[in-house]
Amino acid sequence: MSAGMRCVCPRCGQGRLFAGFLTVAERCDVCGLDLSQVDSGDGPAVFLIFILGFLVVPVALWVSMTVEWPLWLHAIVWSIVVLALTLGMLRPAKAYVIALQYRYRRSEVEKGS
Repeated sequence: MSAGMRCVCPRCGQGRLFAGFLTVAERCDVCGLDLSQVDSGDGPAVFLIFILGFLVVPVALWVSMTVEWPLWLHAIVWSIVVLALTLGMLRPAKAYVIALQYRYRRSEVEKGS
């Protein structure tokens, strides 16, 4: 979990996992693990949909009950909140899924190394 949250190689815990914002590096710079075979798929996005929906919707409902904002302001505020949380959490979520994939399917991931 630590390697996933720090966005580093799941084997050595030191090399960079990403070459871009969400682009996984071809190989670990430190241990040489072939990362081109790992694929997180849609897992991180699905996890974030559930997590953010569970966290943001009750807060948005509470705010709408206590504050007299126009609907257009609610749309702008909650769109920005959800977008910011999604962009902030997507990279660590993807790294965490890749770390879980490495932990539980290590033989498949290390075939390419």
